Amino acid sequence: MINLTHNTQRTIFVIAITFFMVACGKSQESQQPVMPAMPVSVLEMQPTTVPIQTEAVAQTEGAKEVEVRPRVGGILLKKLFAEGEEIKEGQPMFSIDPVPYQTQVSQANAQLAQQKARLVQTQREEVRLKQLLETKSISQREYDNAFSDQAIANASLQQYKALLNEAQLNLSYAKVKAPASGIAGRFLYSEGALVSANTSLLTTIVQTSPIWVRFSLSDSELAQLGGMLTEETVQGIALILPDGTQYAESGKLNFSASSIDPTLGTQQLRAEFKNADKKLIPGQFVRIRVTTGNNDGVFLVPQAAVLTGDQGKFVFVAEQDKEGKTIAAVRPVQAGGWSGQDWVILDGLKQGDKVIVDNLIKVRPGAPVTPNQPAGKAAEVKAETVSNEIN
Repeated sequence: MINLTHNTQRTIFVIAITFFMVACGKSQESQQPVMPAMPVSVLEMQPTTVPIQTEAVAQTEGAKEVEVRPRVGGILLKKLFAEGEEIKEGQPMFSIDPVPYQTQVSQANAQLAQQKARLVQTQREEVRLKQLLETKSISQREYDNAFSDQAIANASLQQYKALLNEAQLNLSYAKVKAPASGIAGRFLYSEGALVSANTSLLTTIVQTSPIWVRFSLSDSELAQLGGMLTEETVQGIALILPDGTQYAESGKLNFSASSIDPTLGTQQLRAEFKNADKKLIPGQFVRIRVTTGNNDGVFLVPQAAVLTGDQGKFVFVAEQDKEGKTIAAVRPVQAGGWSGQDWVILDGLKQGDKVIVDNLIKVRPGAPVTPNQPAGKAAEVKAETVSNEIN
């Protein structure tokens, strides 16, 4: 029988435990399952052409906003229109008490008649004295005075005619007429009020056809469009209504500021749209879509598939590694603006790349994946195949 020291026994025990743990570890490693490839949906990239455009919040305003003020003062007798209705240029809108102005017309007529009679008298006197002058019955001075009296009387006649015209004009102003066509605003006085000439604001008229839409674009938005906008650089302007539909008429740029507003950092712009059906209302908030050209050879990627990291935006693509396995790889991209629900990718992708569009929370760089076509795309392909077979 072999006698072992205490140290020898402890050494043998440690070695045995070590072998046991190694054996257990190998057993567990052999039993650990291999993670299967994650199924993902991919979109195969194909270059396309998208418009260079951007959208901005805008507000409509009347092309003309005219203030209606009386040209003569007096008691406002009656309002002759309905607030909010369409008004035609020249249409009577208010009636001011005409009696004082009718009296002025009568007085001017009387003064004019009196002056006409005086002119006839001076003319007759001038003719009579001229005959006496020819017979040397009077002096030249007496005739000259008569001739001057006739000239003064004629000048006074012209003055009284002007006074009559003024009185008649003031009488016509007692009917306050619309200076422009448009939509009438709220009546700011009441019937029976005393109004002053050229100062009392009675109401306003807003021209709604055409209608203007005011908006602005920031430095970054202008950079996406190729620089500051002018009538020559803008190829199209569309208007998006509050319900999301596009307005039927296309617009044109009728004002663009020549510099950037230093306070807001934006370029102030204004577009003009036809509005014959009065669908657009002044003061309405809408969206403006400005197009300046086209981007060729770009790729459209769903918004959810474009991720943001420390180095900027990137996507996951399904590609083969050195062993021929399909894995998820990170691909940095340069994104432009949006086109509908997709990002416009300007750089970083090439034709045929398969961009992963779902399970992005679980996808890791280098992890094996099983690419599948998205359900919507697969249905489209199946329907197209069935249609081709029927035809």
